[in-house]
Amino acid sequence: MHIDKLKTGKLGTFFCLYIAQSIPMSFFSTALPVMMRQENFSLTTIGLLQLIKLPWILKFLWSTFIDRRMETVHDYKRWIISAELVYAALIFIISFLDFKADFYFILPLIILAFIASATQDIATDALAVLSFSRNDKSLVNSMQSMGSFGGTLLGSGVLLLLLHKIGWSDMLPFLALFVFIALLPLVLNRRMQIHRDTQSERAKRADMFYFFTRKGIYKQVGFLFLCYSGLIGILAMLKPYLVDLGYDMKQIGVMNGMAGTFVGFLAAFAGGFIVRRLGRFRSRLLFAGNIIVTTAWFLVLSFIHPETWMLYTGIFLLWGSYGMATIIVYTTAMDCVRPGREGTDFTV
Repeated sequence: MHIDKLKTGKLGTFFCLYIAQSIPMSFFSTALPVMMRQENFSLTTIGLLQLIKLPWILKFLWSTFIDRRMETVHDYKRWIISAELVYAALIFIISFLDFKADFYFILPLIILAFIASATQDIATDALAVLSFSRNDKSLVNSMQSMGSFGGTLLGSGVLLLLLHKIGWSDMLPFLALFVFIALLPLVLNRRMQIHRDTQSERAKRADMFYFFTRKGIYKQVGFLFLCYSGLIGILAMLKPYLVDLGYDMKQIGVMNGMAGTFVGFLAAFAGGFIVRRLGRFRSRLLFAGNIIVTTAWFLVLSFIHPETWMLYTGIFLLWGSYGMATIIVYTTAMDCVRPGREGTDFTV
């Protein structure tokens, strides 16, 4: 399937933006609980880490504010670059702080960094919606999912190993530098164009609620809920299940964290082309079939004591189904956005 050079450049630009926001998030979410336990923080204090996720949960609250201020490619670039520079700067500042002595200063800085990252995500998603035709939206969704899976693989795996070797203060500056470098493709991409309806209304604060008043929208909402529900349940219980089978944390990390996530990364890449070739409806049926097979496989495993190859097969099916499902979910979500409210609708 032919993809021209200009389109390839745009896809690479979005991959860099998505992985730049994902790697630090995965690293902080994984490393902080481990470091806190090693420093004998109380479980109550470790529970405070859930606060760092709030910006991404609540980002819809300021999505309309951003949508109202973005009309041209320059506007989108300005918001993305500014938010990402703040993200990188805060990570760099955190590197100078002592983890144990300055923890209660580090935590709000991480929250601020995640606010910047969430803001970048709103603007990036909106730009992605406007930069690609309906036929090519699944391709940019591949970049989004690959950035997420790749960020998880690197942030929760490779960087965690580096943390033990070179330490907090020496590693974070390189993480900040990576976030900065990932901006360069966007800065250098001067041929990016958007396809916006000139008659589109500017976003209003109430638009996040009006989204749910549209005719037929609850079919899409129901699809989004049901598509993930089974997979998320299996993913949530997989690690405890492997522990019960006698696998240690290192083995689980390799099986699920590294091998599984890498399969998800590859599946997300393939999923974009599958949706582009088969279309939305047939892709939904195909991916739903994958999910049913995955669920049936784990149902069978629950009645036996599975061998390692059986578990690897299940893990590959699980992450492969999950990676492909994200593409059809994101692509159909992009189909539902309203002109002038791209960031708001995709965020909601």
